[in-house]
Amino acid sequence: MYVLGVSCYYHDAAAALLHDGMLVAAAEEERFSRVKHDFGFPRNAIRFCLEQAEIEGRDLDYVVFFEKPFRKFDRILMATLQTYPQSWKVFRESMISWMVDKLWVGTTLQTELGVSKDKVLFCEHHLSHAASAYLCSPFDEAAILTVDGVGEWVTAAYGVGQGSEIRLLKQIEFPHSLGLLYSAFTAFLGFEVNEGEYKVMGMAPYGVPRYVDKVWRLVTQNRDGSFSLNMDYFCFHNSTDQTYNQRFVALFGKPRPSELQFFTKVTGFPKYFGEPPGSYNELCYVNQHYADIAASIQRATEDLLLNMANHLHRDTGLRRLCIAGGVALNSVANARILKETPFEELFVQPAAGDGGGALGAALWAYNSLLGKPRLFTMQHAYWGRPNSDAQIGDFLRQHAIPFRHFDDENELLDQVVDRLTQGKVIGWSQGRFEWGPRALGNRSILADPRNPGMKDIVNAKIKFREPYRPFAPSVLAECAEKYFDLPQAQSHHPARYMLYVAPVRESQRSALPAITHVDGTARLQTVFRDQNPRYYRLIERFGQATGVPVVLNTSFNLRGEPIVNTAANAFQTFSNSEMDTLVLETFLVDKK
Repeated sequence: MYVLGVSCYYHDAAAALLHDGMLVAAAEEERFSRVKHDFGFPRNAIRFCLEQAEIEGRDLDYVVFFEKPFRKFDRILMATLQTYPQSWKVFRESMISWMVDKLWVGTTLQTELGVSKDKVLFCEHHLSHAASAYLCSPFDEAAILTVDGVGEWVTAAYGVGQGSEIRLLKQIEFPHSLGLLYSAFTAFLGFEVNEGEYKVMGMAPYGVPRYVDKVWRLVTQNRDGSFSLNMDYFCFHNSTDQTYNQRFVALFGKPRPSELQFFTKVTGFPKYFGEPPGSYNELCYVNQHYADIAASIQRATEDLLLNMANHLHRDTGLRRLCIAGGVALNSVANARILKETPFEELFVQPAAGDGGGALGAALWAYNSLLGKPRLFTMQHAYWGRPNSDAQIGDFLRQHAIPFRHFDDENELLDQVVDRLTQGKVIGWSQGRFEWGPRALGNRSILADPRNPGMKDIVNAKIKFREPYRPFAPSVLAECAEKYFDLPQAQSHHPARYMLYVAPVRESQRSALPAITHVDGTARLQTVFRDQNPRYYRLIERFGQATGVPVVLNTSFNLRGEPIVNTAANAFQTFSNSEMDTLVLETFLVDKK
């Protein structure tokens, strides 16, 4: 039986295909269209999934959409009518977009895939999130927490998974949303909503949460684990381009201009910014204010999630927790939930946001709706399209790109390690690309984490991004506890997907300066030999050469672009940056 899950029309459109309950392929549309967070109909991602299984659309038994469009339309209609006339622009734009395509997604799926109406199913948004975490977890029973911006009406839910069944017991509804609260601060701090939330999380450690009391004027935390927003400070419910209003500005001050360079007394002035401005001290003060605001919303978000998790544990008594929704990508909060609540084990699926809803919808249909036994456990994130040696070789030859080809993998790895230890930056592309927003060793930029200047080198010459943004370490799973304060590191599934932030052990911080954030932490990835053998052997060999089985790993893309997919994408990114070496499977390209 083939079941295809689809998500689209908000952000991070994606497709995921099951065959007899086992995942065959999963990919977000942006990897093919090259439009970051592409929300359009995922035609390319669907085509890839079908090609991977060597089937056509008419061979599908069911196609499952990740939410219920008419229920979502009801929420938008009700919200805009209740706030009319302020919401007239929202009403107008909603009518245009919904009447053109969003309401008719069922018909679109029938037409595009050649399936009959009875094969098209719809799952509730937060049920898709819940299924995306629980039904591919290793747990046969677990509590479930889903938190995001908004689905149809629901913005957060909790429940219980037992066997193949999921029961959502309680929910919070729009406009009271933790995701939208965090997004308001994302916009206030000069970042793009649904794109820059992780930048706020990265900025937060440079600040002090001195404005938490002001944040609590915006949101009330309740004893039952729920919360509510004070809507006097927000306008996301009646505006097309603003999430916060003038009362918000009166409380926190002027919004941060998006073009403002970020530096504080702690960061210093990065060399790649050029010469310090004459107003350096004044700008440090201004930036510190924004860093303190970032620290404050991050702290409040963590506290709200801890309250929700603690209440969920009291209600269920379960020791395992599955988390999903876009807020589940907050790796700092995940680490606190593990450390500060009674839950002993967590599972967070690597594509926790809306893209992952495609997988959740398919799993819900197969396991819960049809009652089929659970067979699939997600052990890794490598579900995208591979590039064959033949395709890569043809591309390099057609474009007259000088390369070296290695029949002996050990020789290739030795060459890469030599370059890493010489301070070179490597573009590394191998195997199937990752599912979700993190590069996990198949579409990564790699560097030596021991080099104290490497963070600035990669930020300035390759990523062209803000200097406060941390880089992640990939570490051999069995060595993780030596370098990071994460007991029983090999047993933690979120650590496989960079979904925990853990303290770097004080004794190891001087050995790993390029991946140690200002607060002494790192968002680590544990790497297992059986899940990614080539990447494991590379890190192992780097460890043999240096004594440190850890590499700096960041996503293989330039600022504002999706992570690379094909050899052509990888070479273009390599050419448009100051990376030194490109590895495409068994091919190596050096810059002259």
